[in-house]
Amino acid sequence: MASAAVQVEVKSSTKVDLFGSPGKRRVVLSLLLVLLALAVFIPAAYNGFVGFDDPGYVTNNTHVRGGISWDTLKWAFRSTERANWHPLTWLSHALDCQLFHLNPAGHHLTSVLLHGLAAALLFLALEFMTAMPWRSFAVAALFAVHPMNVQSVAWISERKNVLCMLFFALAVIAYRWYVLRPNVLRYSTLAGFFVLGLMAKPMVITLPSVLLLLDYWPLGRVRTGTDHSPTTAWMRLVLEKAPLFVLSAASAVITLIAQRAAGAIRADHAFPVRLANAAVSYLTYLSKAIWPARLAAFYPYPVNAPALWKVLGACVALIAISVAVLLLRRQRYLAVGWFWYLGTLVPVIGLVQAGEQSMADRYAYLPFIGLFVAAVWGIADLASSRRAQVVASGLAALVLVAFSLDSRMQIGYWKNSVTLWSHTLAVTDRNYFAHVSLGAALINEGKLQEAVAHFQTASAINPQDAFSQLDLGVCEKRLGHIASAIEHYQAALKLSTEPSLRAMAFSNLGGIYRMQKDYKLARENYESALRMDPENSFALVGLGLIAQKTNDLKQAAEYYARGAAADPSDVHYLLLAQSLTNLGRASDAESAYAQARKLSRDWQVTQQLTAQLLQE
Repeated sequence: MASAAVQVEVKSSTKVDLFGSPGKRRVVLSLLLVLLALAVFIPAAYNGFVGFDDPGYVTNNTHVRGGISWDTLKWAFRSTERANWHPLTWLSHALDCQLFHLNPAGHHLTSVLLHGLAAALLFLALEFMTAMPWRSFAVAALFAVHPMNVQSVAWISERKNVLCMLFFALAVIAYRWYVLRPNVLRYSTLAGFFVLGLMAKPMVITLPSVLLLLDYWPLGRVRTGTDHSPTTAWMRLVLEKAPLFVLSAASAVITLIAQRAAGAIRADHAFPVRLANAAVSYLTYLSKAIWPARLAAFYPYPVNAPALWKVLGACVALIAISVAVLLLRRQRYLAVGWFWYLGTLVPVIGLVQAGEQSMADRYAYLPFIGLFVAAVWGIADLASSRRAQVVASGLAALVLVAFSLDSRMQIGYWKNSVTLWSHTLAVTDRNYFAHVSLGAALINEGKLQEAVAHFQTASAINPQDAFSQLDLGVCEKRLGHIASAIEHYQAALKLSTEPSLRAMAFSNLGGIYRMQKDYKLARENYESALRMDPENSFALVGLGLIAQKTNDLKQAAEYYARGAAADPSDVHYLLLAQSLTNLGRASDAESAYAQARKLSRDWQVTQQLTAQLLQE
């Protein structure tokens, strides 16, 4: 039996269309959505990289900076860096580096274009299922311009979000194709797009559940009769998606393993606190969908747990809305949209704490689609008269304009790290993470005293924060306060079990002891850093410098080679070249010299920095 959506689709195809045909209409509206996204987000191309994850994803990632190669491909599928397994995301960044090198404009434009394509594919998915082009277009347009999506598009490191959304939309389109005529090929296409989405970001893990919602509405596949009860009908649909649920389970296991290995799974807050935060966050996200104000790059957990009345109020509101949409059975889109929102937020609502944030704008990228569907279909059904439809259309246009202007303003805050974290501090309270991040940006600008003030504020807000201690150590060392720097590095080690942070603290301590000629302590700390992070270039080069000081030239060359492989910089290759020359390996030394010159922006500065390291 054909579904209700199919019947509507057939009837609608006989009507006169302003665009000449449904196919032409789809093409024109899809292109309009891409152009709309480009018009709103094109200012992102004038932004730079930010210190918030961009170094780990792109600018300091040697595998990604190397572009597309067989080695990069192998690494991408094996790597769990950044606490995730997302090979397509790595390859996407590597391709950008191949095409644009480290010009941020190219990286930004790729994200903007992918977002526009995702909006167009979302429109096509909804239009294929409902045969309601203008409602589908309105939902996709809201998705294209909503300010909460700025973080996903304007932040280069969040490429994974727009990429996984692209494959999510393709998977939904493939599912519609499968429903029309079920067969192995069409189901395999659906599963293939799902796998690609999971390989971009595991956020799409909820796709099988979303497809069950779409079975309820608009596809109308929950058919019952004398031989089939509602339970039987639902069981049939769940079993149909069993292979997809298996893929979801596999992705969840891989993600948990990767996050635990990287120390991303945290226990800073007890489960009741996380549960309370989740309930309040659901309503906070909902309010930001309607009124996207005070958006920030990072929302910290409040110093005190949410008040009991606020948690109970949030729970009552969530339950009341859920009951209401279930009772309104004739408006099935309300239940589908609401439970789409609730369900797709589950993996990132914080019940399992991954990271330090209480919530994040980027987490709303996929869930808000459900709210947009419920709102657009609900308002369209209420506007039954011609006059009401004109008013609703006018209001929709005003909302899109307002959201577009707000998004363009939000994009400006992502111009650089200083603008990003200054804005975050302006719209959030007691945000220790933003203080640390702004301090780190100020270090890069040489404003050490200003940076120290932010690190001290961060430490006062959250005495358990290890990063503020680590960065205070960096500032104190540069200011010449060596004893104080050592104290801060040791404090960071006591506060954190995170491998990457401990590796930085150990390697920084190694650097201090090396400069003090205490090679035994320096070596011990460098080796501790390498146990945490075998590719820590600072520790590798430091050990090479110690070996050279103690006349072990062969070992020095080996450490320099490993350091240059981990971080291909002009100074590292020049150190390697000089050590190879001392060993009489002229041919290898010439290759290293050539690589150093290729990477150097100013050969005189490169030589000065190298000489300075050797003299320390």
